[in-house]
Amino acid sequence: MSLPPGFLDELRTRTTLSRVVGRKVVWDNRKSNQAKGDWWAPCPFHQEKSASFHVDDRKGYYYCFGCHAKGDALSFLRETENMGFMEAVEALAREAGMTMPARDPQAAQRADRRTQLAGVMDEAVKWYRLQLRTGAAAAARDYLARRKLSEAGQERFGIGFAPDTRQGLFQALTGKGIAADLLVDAGLCARPDDGGAPYDRFRGRIIFPIRDARGRAISLGGRAMDPNARAKYLNGPETELFDKGRNLYNLGPAREAVAKGAPLVVAEGYMDVIALAEAGFGGAVAPLGTAITETQLQMLWRISPEPVVALDGDAAGLRAAQRLIDLALPLLEAGQGLRFVILPEGQDPDDLIRAQGAGAMQKLLEGARPMVDLLWQRETEGRNFDSPSGARRWRRPSTR
Repeated sequence: MSLPPGFLDELRTRTTLSRVVGRKVVWDNRKSNQAKGDWWAPCPFHQEKSASFHVDDRKGYYYCFGCHAKGDALSFLRETENMGFMEAVEALAREAGMTMPARDPQAAQRADRRTQLAGVMDEAVKWYRLQLRTGAAAAARDYLARRKLSEAGQERFGIGFAPDTRQGLFQALTGKGIAADLLVDAGLCARPDDGGAPYDRFRGRIIFPIRDARGRAISLGGRAMDPNARAKYLNGPETELFDKGRNLYNLGPAREAVAKGAPLVVAEGYMDVIALAEAGFGGAVAPLGTAITETQLQMLWRISPEPVVALDGDAAGLRAAQRLIDLALPLLEAGQGLRFVILPEGQDPDDLIRAQGAGAMQKLLEGARPMVDLLWQRETEGRNFDSPSGARRWRRPSTR
């Protein structure tokens, strides 16, 4: 049986390895650091008294420094329960609450299709990068300069520019032999209602590639240069590659940074993430145009047991904090939580860093308030977050 693309990635994301392994071992609590998802125990694969078997929940892998056994949750079940591969997949899927896909002989064909679409996205990102160097992109370059985004940062995040032309990308990529249907299915172009030739979805916008955990471009975000544009920010539509509720902006690089000791910071948008990364906070991510979903929250906890959520200090930001707390409460497990940074009213992380520098952001992160603090304050002081006084109460540090 072939599994749909992305199924195993989602299964691993939803599985906490220490819960699976913990049924077979006794953890060494003196050596383990539960808060960091770092666990040690005597190895279940060979006899020993010392705790040389290591489980890393953030990476989803185990390794024994004695017998060199290594793997993930699937391989652990196969080895310890004598399961076949699909048996192990089904067991973990049941535990994670995932429905096993029906047998699908066309899965390989769909996988090839996704590979094709990823290749098209890569070509589009390259083309948009080139357009940022043209005369038509002068205003975009000025905007990036005002936001103090370095050339290295632009390269790092693959930032580009979509000229305000109807078929610039379409003509460039079809000229390379890429089929029009692929451009539409990748979310790069759209077909007009009258059935004419497809047109570029992104026009007159700064382009931000959206990548999956493996670094593949799966969609785009665009910031309008026209202040009168109907949508300041525009994300690509959901496609075979892109599900906005199951991805996070800058996920791969942030995961690597957190593994090296950086805090995991959840911001609201692309420019916030980029500003944080440029200022040295490499563990920054953002949802993709929607409120954080349950799947995204589980992804965050897999990287860090206590992410820091940085929100604008206005009423909308405070309501977002309230919704996130309500989402998190029924999902919490031992060692998990959230901390919140409520920024000064009218500022986002990008504004704060440009105005006061990285030190000001660092100070706020160090003073991040635990979720229970805000929950207690909300329940004891009322639920009105629309008024200025309600907003001030939330931003005010707790005196408990």
